[in-house]
Amino acid sequence: MMLNGHYPPINIMDSSIEKLLRCEKLSLSTNLIERIAHLNGLRHLKILSLGRNLLTNLLPLEMISETLEELWISYNSIQRFDGILTMKKLRVLYISNNQIKEWSEIRRLSTIVTLEDLVLYGNPLHIEWEKGEDAWIETIQKLIKSLKKLDGVFLKRDNDI
Repeated sequence: MMLNGHYPPINIMDSSIEKLLRCEKLSLSTNLIERIAHLNGLRHLKILSLGRNLLTNLLPLEMISETLEELWISYNSIQRFDGILTMKKLRVLYISNNQIKEWSEIRRLSTIVTLEDLVLYGNPLHIEWEKGEDAWIETIQKLIKSLKKLDGVFLKRDNDI
């Protein structure tokens, strides 16, 4: 089952979401949601799209840490990765154009050993980077060894010819 909610804009993730027991993909992007809530019953959720909202933290996502594989959360105001660091299956994290400012937050992502595809473009950390895109990719790749793709670019490994 898949649910997309866009119009009229949703302000609150209310308790009706908990009834979506078989939902695998929940898309609530481009709304006015300020707080993630009521994900308790979504035991089958694999893909969550909350881009272009008003979110500031990811803590409530710990409730779905056993199943979530993809998190699309670009264009919010996220500063920290609290709430996703215990994800067991997270492969894709699109978190561009947020408020990631600290290298310590990027280092914390290395605890998600399943993470393969990451988009960080447009965060203050990326915008303030002055050493060029190749150095950016190389630096992130050294910090998060599991990555195969960064900011839409497939990464080369030392053993690639």
